[in-house]
Amino acid sequence: MTENRTVQQKSVRRNRLVAAACFAASLITVSVVGTQSASADGAAHDAAPRAAAATRPAAAAAPGLGSARLVQSEDFRRGPNPVGATVVLTGRQALSACSGEETMRDLTKEKATAYAAVTWTFDTKGGLTESAASAPTETAAATWEQQLVTLVQDCQDEPAGHWRYGAAHTLTAAGGTAHWYPAYNGDGTAGGGVAVLRSGTRVAVVELTGQSADAPAAVEGIATAALNRLSS
Repeated sequence: MTENRTVQQKSVRRNRLVAAACFAASLITVSVVGTQSASADGAAHDAAPRAAAATRPAAAAAPGLGSARLVQSEDFRRGPNPVGATVVLTGRQALSACSGEETMRDLTKEKATAYAAVTWTFDTKGGLTESAASAPTETAAATWEQQLVTLVQDCQDEPAGHWRYGAAHTLTAAGGTAHWYPAYNGDGTAGGGVAVLRSGTRVAVVELTGQSADAPAAVEGIATAALNRLSS
């Protein structure tokens, strides 16, 4: 029974990754929930579309956390061109491809003082999701961070030919720490990655999907930008 449940959970996680990538690729413009629109018609990688996409989600009123602390369009300095964003403050966005349907509200057992999440779509295949929470204490934040790391590490050890996360990398910036992991498709090619972040009482998980060329560097760049936002 336990083995069947474990296999089913990992199957759901992998299916979520495929579904997320297809969903992100099908969207061109999305609306922002609870904030102003953050969409732009960036069809080409030039200055004009990227400048238009720089319309950022407005900072929402929340104690110690809001959309301004999430990844913004100007943080995509290499690789994908963002064309739209959806921001929610409920904590009900799925954490990552490896977490199944678990949300930040589930992970924190609804004890966070605030939640914020964003889904970015690109003008090419793939997308980015980020989910953040503000803890009542640094001890609680450290516990949630470790729980997120454990979720990610659960998808490192996969059979040959399966999608998986790679080795962990750690970076420190702006008073916080990020643990980021490249992701690899079944054929061994890089395909984005994920990062777990913490700064003080704030924690977040960021996942980039659909990237291949120079993917590890892109994931590290997004992890650094996300950590700087979370720490600001």
